[in-house]
Amino acid sequence: MLLDDILTYNQKFVEDKSYEAYETDKFPNKRAVIFTCMDTRLVELLPKALNLQNGDVKMVKNAGAILNDSYDSTMKSILVAIYALQADEVFVIGHHRCGMTHFDTDGFIDIMKERGIEQTTIENLDKDPKEWLTGFDDVEASVEQSTRIIENHPLLPEDVPVHGLVIDPATGKLDLVKKGY
Repeated sequence: MLLDDILTYNQKFVEDKSYEAYETDKFPNKRAVIFTCMDTRLVELLPKALNLQNGDVKMVKNAGAILNDSYDSTMKSILVAIYALQADEVFVIGHHRCGMTHFDTDGFIDIMKERGIEQTTIENLDKDPKEWLTGFDDVEASVEQSTRIIENHPLLPEDVPVHGLVIDPATGKLDLVKKGY
């Protein structure tokens, strides 16, 4: 079982003091927050491609690095990074070949039903899944949208630049979408 493996490994990790290599404080060394996708290909590649070490930035992730709502938990996390944790730049980083590109909302709902979620449960949600279980057609346009929502937020300080980039999950190559300076 995965949990048992994790707990066994963790016990040895702590006993061996392996955590010492990762010690840092809560403030990002490079004073930045990155909003990116949760894709597993980016977990180690993105920090390496940007020359980031543990403790350098605050990292906020969701499926597709999609920001549609100025008042969701993603935006709250970005504002906390800025006001409470001294970040003074924001990077929105999408990636090529993202699973949220051309996302099939109906197919996704069908998978939920196959896993036991009743149609009535879906119909009685507080929000229509077709409004929030969505992806995008163009990653650059999606990054531009997320960047625009962040930079136009009424609580974002005027002196905080918001940059938009797209990374290749195979090579780590960055494409600039928007330079926030």
